[in-house]
Amino acid sequence: MSSTNHKDHAALAATFNKDEPRVEWHDQTLWWVRQKRDKAAAKVPDWEILRDTASRIKDNVLSNLSGYLRQFEEEATRNGITVHWAADAQEHNEILYSILSRHKVDKMVKSKSMLTEECHLNEFLHQKGIEVIDTDLGERVVQLAGEPPSHIVLPCIHKKKEEIGEIFHEHLGTPAGNSDPQFLTHAARLHLREKFLTRRVALTGVNFAIAETGEFVVCTNEGNADMGAHLADVHIACMGIEKLIPQRHHLGVFLRLLTRSATGQPITTYSSHFRKPRPGQEMHIVLVDNGRSTHLGRKDFRNSLKCIRCAACFNTCPVYRRSGGHSYHTAVAGPIGSILSPNLDMKKYADLPFASTLCGSCSNVCPVKIDIHEQLYKWRQVIVQENGAPIGKTAAMKAMNWVLSHPGVYHTAGKTGRWFMLNAPFTVNNGLNAWYRQRDMPEPPKQSFGEWYKKNKQ
Repeated sequence: MSSTNHKDHAALAATFNKDEPRVEWHDQTLWWVRQKRDKAAAKVPDWEILRDTASRIKDNVLSNLSGYLRQFEEEATRNGITVHWAADAQEHNEILYSILSRHKVDKMVKSKSMLTEECHLNEFLHQKGIEVIDTDLGERVVQLAGEPPSHIVLPCIHKKKEEIGEIFHEHLGTPAGNSDPQFLTHAARLHLREKFLTRRVALTGVNFAIAETGEFVVCTNEGNADMGAHLADVHIACMGIEKLIPQRHHLGVFLRLLTRSATGQPITTYSSHFRKPRPGQEMHIVLVDNGRSTHLGRKDFRNSLKCIRCAACFNTCPVYRRSGGHSYHTAVAGPIGSILSPNLDMKKYADLPFASTLCGSCSNVCPVKIDIHEQLYKWRQVIVQENGAPIGKTAAMKAMNWVLSHPGVYHTAGKTGRWFMLNAPFTVNNGLNAWYRQRDMPEPPKQSFGEWYKKNKQ
């Protein structure tokens, strides 16, 4: 189901699963975050009303997106912000490079931005000779390790503190074998402080942009976005066009939902509003489409553009928790990423909608009520129709269709299968049976339901 130039989810998950202690730890840690989310949500009496309200606000935004974007541009420009429009990742990256070139800058700091990960900005600027320092602690860890983030809120959730200690020893010169979190955090703070003080350009993401006022809001726990933006001569913010909300008073709905859903906190430590540049500072905002308009036009999938990037669906997903974020081979992993990515490249990401049990837990925790598991199922149908299913699977389905269409054949096949499972189990319990590779086969019944019913119907 995937393209030939990379491993698909199943192969990458198999690699992750070779380290069983890590898988167990990863699974339990994320489930602990999910439980924190449940406790935080339970403390808000009107939680379901908030979810419904947020979903309806986002419905309104998606139905009137062009008008809100024009309003935001007009208000932001009036505030003194320079607004740029990028049709795709390449244009986004070129805009960033043109700003940096104009200021003759070859070093910059960046706070966490999944959009820039989606656009592969770091690699693009590196090829242009520009150093980008990620200042979110988790992002900096994976950057030093030469890896992409594995989670959109907890970027290095796949790393143990001992591994982080080794990375810091190699790159920051901390003592070998020191994995004390407090010590490592202090070392990172000293390392990053110098970067903040000496970089003239800072880039931030955008959590919410307000059409009514032309301002944008950035939510962080570390204050790294604020440090970068307030110390730099040039502040560049990058956002997907779907991040808009209509009015400022709507913001309270989303701020109450976002962090409770993400980490179980009542609110982020910093929810910073940027409305206009300070005297002498330049402020830019880049509004990026990169496939979002196409997604908006797909009625079965447009709801996924409501996403506020809380990652609650990651933390509850039994597949993500036990396969790791890198197995999704895309910037936004997990259930929501498995909906968004095929929109960008259906062939490359054709495997991802199949990396799900369709249990619905993701939809149950989504703060803006995206029907995630239903969209994953719909993507499977689209992908099979567009790309075709593997030959073996197609043949198996046709064979099953024929068997199920002929009652006599069906009953004979069932009786034959039971005989082999009872008397020659090695014919089923072997490596050729994909089911048996991962789990035990069920104990076969001594008679079929049809036989039992015929005997007992009187």
